Amino acid sequence: MTTTETIRSETRQPDISIVMSCFNEEEIVGYTISQLVNAFEKAGHRLELIAIDNGSWDQTGEIIKDWANKNASVIYHRVEKNQGYGNGVLSGIPLCTAPWIGTNLADLPVEAHEVVKLYEIAANTRTPKLFKIRRRFRMEGLARRIVSTTYNLVATLLFGDLGTSDINGNPKLLPRAYVERMNLQSKDWFIDLEIAIKAKRMGLRVFETNVFAQMNPGRTSSVRPATCWEFAINLLKFRFGKGRKMLLVQPLDQTGNGTERLSKLTDSDVVSTTDASSLR
Repeated sequence: MTTTETIRSETRQPDISIVMSCFNEEEIVGYTISQLVNAFEKAGHRLELIAIDNGSWDQTGEIIKDWANKNASVIYHRVEKNQGYGNGVLSGIPLCTAPWIGTNLADLPVEAHEVVKLYEIAANTRTPKLFKIRRRFRMEGLARRIVSTTYNLVATLLFGDLGTSDINGNPKLLPRAYVERMNLQSKDWFIDLEIAIKAKRMGLRVFETNVFAQMNPGRTSSVRPATCWEFAINLLKFRFGKGRKMLLVQPLDQTGNGTERLSKLTDSDVVSTTDASSLR
């Protein structure tokens, strides 16, 4: 992974760091940044938006850099060669300084206020969990819906109940300490499933909010055969091949910090509701 530049001007401790990997997103990335920055400012939360120019060859990097120069909440970072969505996320995690770390997509799959709402629920919950969005209402084509449903079903068959039927749903939020212990390694879209698997193995329950998914106005949604093949290969590699070692996590009872009790949770201890009061 080769990086050339990082722009950071914020010195205060942020409340939440969000890593956003961007590849050729010039038509939408400026809008996404503005929506997230404004939503968190309006709610009174300090956002650290780690916007990764993931090897783009359009104006994505320049747009992010312009935002970083004029707004301290935005941190610009470039990966010279695109090696996959996951690699962009991996390059951004070490730059996070907040106690909460999240991932989000550059095309803003859900409205910004839903991201703020998810953070507020997470920050006011006593026990650590994997907090994420579930795209309950998705405006997408039939082909993509079939591929997505099949992927989630096969992943459940291979890795057991992961507490979600929308594995690739973003944003995802986790306490910083858990993200660091996950030692994430996937450089492609499998990183979403890696997070879900490792969260389960660390005893983290899942909390989801149901939202309407937004369409990307910059491009049409499509399913490439290469993407389907990538999903299939990864599922087999990480279940039966060498990838199994990458899914190992540090046992909870070796970390201290009062988290040992979470190791007693069972796989059935899953929350999927929009009622935040049930977590308090």
